Amino acid sequence: MTKIGITALVPPELIYLTGNVPLDLNNFVPYVEYFPRYKLCAWTAIWRDIVIEKKLVEKVVVVAGGDCHNSLVDGQKIEMSGIDTHYFFYPFSGDEKMLEEEFSKLLLFLGDARCADAFRMVHDVKKLGLEIDKRRNMARVSAKQAFDFMIKLSDLGSNPETMMSMAKMIEDTELGHLPRVALIGVPPIYRDFHEVAQQSGLHIVFDELPYEFARISGQSIQELIKNYSTYTFARPVSFRIAYLQKELERRKVDGVIHYTQYACHHVLEDDVLRKALPYPFLTVQGDLPGNTPAQIRLRLEAFAEMLGMK
Repeated sequence: MTKIGITALVPPELIYLTGNVPLDLNNFVPYVEYFPRYKLCAWTAIWRDIVIEKKLVEKVVVVAGGDCHNSLVDGQKIEMSGIDTHYFFYPFSGDEKMLEEEFSKLLLFLGDARCADAFRMVHDVKKLGLEIDKRRNMARVSAKQAFDFMIKLSDLGSNPETMMSMAKMIEDTELGHLPRVALIGVPPIYRDFHEVAQQSGLHIVFDELPYEFARISGQSIQELIKNYSTYTFARPVSFRIAYLQKELERRKVDGVIHYTQYACHHVLEDDVLRKALPYPFLTVQGDLPGNTPAQIRLRLEAFAEMLGMK
């Protein structure tokens, strides 16, 4: 089995189908004690340097369309270091024929189909993620437990069987009544953010990007093409907003937290999202990995107090 690094959402179904193992390079960034010398966005700079220095993976798939230009440049640096690299493009329009061509190119890079039950295996684990998310929405599972599981659905933790066991260990709990908030944007680089939010008096009922990892699935190539064409982060912001409006209404949120990452192009979407989403809105920005800074903790506490007074 070849370990395939991915820089953003690449269909794990296709990687497992070809007998390889995906590794989402973003998922270890919040836990490292490493600060890159040359960076704009810490996420991409950290995985760039660690992949080049530690040789964590044998191949890399860079999402070059539907992700940021930081990833595109840092992915090329990985390629120039000698690691076999493929560039994957989500069509901005969501055109299914174009996406089908991208799937074909990706499969040529990954190799021949070997694992006949890959689609079913990935679908079953993602279904567990949706069930955990539903329990979180009902205040029966903490935001941290739900997030820790769902963020791994981009690569299934590189071990689907371990994910199945992890899901069984998540037991119901009584969270009480807290203001319900949606966390939109890229996931926080702070590893304890969800714990801090709960300690501050907030229940995060929706994690935008991890929910994309869970909801997009399929049990055939054609189903995958159709469903991955709706990946909101690769589409125009108007498409994403329309989806968010429905999802936040369905979850009956009291407020929205927009997490932005320093030097990430999604920062520029903040004013658009504020105008489009009719909820109390808090924007927080992070830079380097670690624990949530005291300043952000205070802002979360103030936001919880404000929502509790409504």
